[in-house]
Amino acid sequence: MAEWEIIWQQRDIFISGFGNTFVLFFAASIASLALGITLLYVLENGAKGLKGGVVLSINMMRTLPFLILAYLLYYGLPQVGIRMDAFTAGLISLSLYHGTYFCEIFRGIRKGLDSGLTEAAQACGFSKFKTFSRIVMPNVLFKSVPLIANQLIICLKDTAFLCIITVGEITAAANSIQSTYFIPLNAFIVAIALYWVISIAIEQVSKITLNKVQERGLSHA
Repeated sequence: MAEWEIIWQQRDIFISGFGNTFVLFFAASIASLALGITLLYVLENGAKGLKGGVVLSINMMRTLPFLILAYLLYYGLPQVGIRMDAFTAGLISLSLYHGTYFCEIFRGIRKGLDSGLTEAAQACGFSKFKTFSRIVMPNVLFKSVPLIANQLIICLKDTAFLCIITVGEITAAANSIQSTYFIPLNAFIVAIALYWVISIAIEQVSKITLNKVQERGLSHA
């Protein structure tokens, strides 16, 4: 019981870590989704050279371990005069890394869409941007809800790596308490529970969204 009393006494550290993790995850989720959509648009409508650059960037990012990317941004860039705080480096690394994976998810779904959708839009005089924003992307998003939720959970788990670059998130909070009071089991049980809270919230939101999509028949559009 004494060990759990220590955890309770140090709850502010966990609350701060949970808040940092949630803000970091939420911001990175929005940024990476936006990046994934932007990259898909370039692959759909960009110039040939630009498309090639995007494909090369995606392939490079997919073969790069996330932790190395975070190291490069936080510890590597200062050597060329670019400095940022740990939180910013963590946010950018999460956004870049998962943005490429979202693009791959969207690209796979895009290939399975009926070509008649875009042909009908073009016949109605829609521009490339209008076709993409009103026809292609809504259908891609509707069909990829479960995959998006899965990728978001992976993004959440990747926030734990950021304790290595001194971001004060959940894992860093647990590590701080266990190294001070030598109670690793209790500290990391609490950390796991906090990650579960966010993960369950993601799953519930995705289920509600998927149910709404299916009720409206949008997943078969």
